[in-house]
Amino acid sequence: MASTPFPAGLKRAAVMIVLRSADEFLLLKRNKAPNAGLYAPIGGKIEPYERPIDTAIRETAEEAGVGLQKSDLSYAGVLTETSPAGYNWLCFIFKANIERIAPPHCDEGTLEWIPLEQISTTPMPPTDLQIYQLLLQGQHFAIDALYDDELRLLEMREEVSGQLLPC
Repeated sequence: MASTPFPAGLKRAAVMIVLRSADEFLLLKRNKAPNAGLYAPIGGKIEPYERPIDTAIRETAEEAGVGLQKSDLSYAGVLTETSPAGYNWLCFIFKANIERIAPPHCDEGTLEWIPLEQISTTPMPPTDLQIYQLLLQGQHFAIDALYDDELRLLEMREEVSGQLLPC
């Protein structure tokens, strides 16, 4: 079957997995745009016919070399990102506690353990900082982020509470 081009403006589905060991988080310093040089959880696109939790298991194995079972993962929330520049995502967020490992090589960037007390000063997309703050509060969330055509964040709202979040 021939593949059809992905329609412009349609949201792509992805997952992010927040990996934690005690008071440290395993983050990826990305080497690809649009967030090159920033730290983010590991993750990736959902493949055809794949469930989000199965994507989380696959991406954790591929990017961090960590084998997880469904029972190791907890659903944390969802992030929706909308932009006229083609950056349109629906991202399911999972979390897992893992044993501390030596960060393996990753083609997507450099994996590093970041201590909890450094999370707020670690360079990361503003949406991710809000995700960590909500996770640390034990809160499930639905974040909606709106960008302009140059991928500048215009507005970010936590939809469960209706609270406007700082950009």
